[in-house]
Amino acid sequence: MDQHILYDEVLVNGSKTALTLSADGILQWYDQQNVLQCLSVEKEVLGVSIVGQQIIIRSFVETEGGGFCFGSSTRNLVRKNFVFEPLSEDSRLNLCEKIQGYVDSLGRPKKLFVFVNPFGGRRSASKVFTDDVKPILDDANIEYTLQETKYQLHAKEVSNTLDLTKYDGIICVSGDGILVEVVNGLLEREDWEAALKMAIGVIPAGTGNGMIKSLLDSVGQPCTAAYAMLATIRGHKRSLDVATIWQGETKFFSVLMLAWGLIADVDIESEQYRWMGSARMDFYGLQRIIRLRKYNGCISFVPAPGFEDVGEVSSLGVDSISMKPPITQQHGYHGPKVDFGNSIWRKVNGPFISIWLHNVPWGAENTMAAPNAKFDDGYLDLIVMRDCPKLALISLMSEMSNGHYVKSPHVLYIKVKAVVLEPGSRMSDSTKEGIIDSDGEVLARGKGTYKCHLKSLMVYDKLQMVVDQGLATLFTPI
Repeated sequence: MDQHILYDEVLVNGSKTALTLSADGILQWYDQQNVLQCLSVEKEVLGVSIVGQQIIIRSFVETEGGGFCFGSSTRNLVRKNFVFEPLSEDSRLNLCEKIQGYVDSLGRPKKLFVFVNPFGGRRSASKVFTDDVKPILDDANIEYTLQETKYQLHAKEVSNTLDLTKYDGIICVSGDGILVEVVNGLLEREDWEAALKMAIGVIPAGTGNGMIKSLLDSVGQPCTAAYAMLATIRGHKRSLDVATIWQGETKFFSVLMLAWGLIADVDIESEQYRWMGSARMDFYGLQRIIRLRKYNGCISFVPAPGFEDVGEVSSLGVDSISMKPPITQQHGYHGPKVDFGNSIWRKVNGPFISIWLHNVPWGAENTMAAPNAKFDDGYLDLIVMRDCPKLALISLMSEMSNGHYVKSPHVLYIKVKAVVLEPGSRMSDSTKEGIIDSDGEVLARGKGTYKCHLKSLMVYDKLQMVVDQGLATLFTPI
């Protein structure tokens, strides 16, 4: 028989029953039909309170049915209150104290800083906060400070100066963009090492949602705001690799991906069809395949163990100095402390259809870009397409929803520690170049590209990328 932390008689809808709380956090009682009911405090209980003569246990209960997310079942979470009426005042206080005490022992966050991006993606973040985030924070008795982002990089600015001692975590109600800004803001702080221990939660409210899709899918959960909120409320944490991308003295910190070629072209150029919603990616992707571009260039890399024979030997192995990011400011994270002087460098020469570097499995809710990617293995997953017939390429694009496309003989899929990308011009027209995209933002626009008149962070030329293992911290479902 399990040891009970709590055993007391209560009324449930007028019927007397024993309410127990076991040492492993399971609440049990019998309902009016004498059917045993169970609640896991750790997995399902949000909070507890006394209202008049009653104790209200606020919970999140999993049900069948509801929303659907690519690659997931139709399970969903619903908020549900369970009402118990203790037989005395002492019993009421004792029950509430014991249940709340167990909740408190789980180390859940008590105060959160919440970013809401009202302009991103489907412009749904404010509604998601009102309908899905705020009620759960209230049910869990979590205090919060709300900040709506007003312009690009606003979240980065706030994160860079925020008094983190007041909070147990940060929530980003948006797509992946605000998460990227927050991580970049924390990395530029004087206290960046301590700041990166601050857990960040992501609530899907954008067009991409690759990070939270990756987290929830890793445990077989649907990609919904409810499951994302439960992951944050429960307070479990995991490390996340961060990649430093630099060119000269310019740096950018990436947590998701870098793309050049077909994927970047579709991602950025399809913005002109934003009125089509999510269908714009498929529509423009087909256009780009029919009028396929190939790019000259070269990618050199330090392969992970097991991939040392991929490509051909590169001369970069003797030039380790070039792989150290420049120190451009007195404080903040300067990049990984690694020396590749003795590393084996390999390279693959173009022409290329596409080059993709991924830190997590999902690039968006419907795109499993790198099925073998891990959050904190210290490597990036490199996906290269050099040559592929158009019909086969259309078939490959349709298999991105489950990641099976990486098994194609037209796809090179390996793990790497560091990369030097040297992008070139289009094969069909040497006066035109390409776009380099990282985490949904344009890093560089080459000549003759979409909106090439706009200033970008870097120029369309050689850039370097090195990953640092487990640098950032995320709220995670387990």
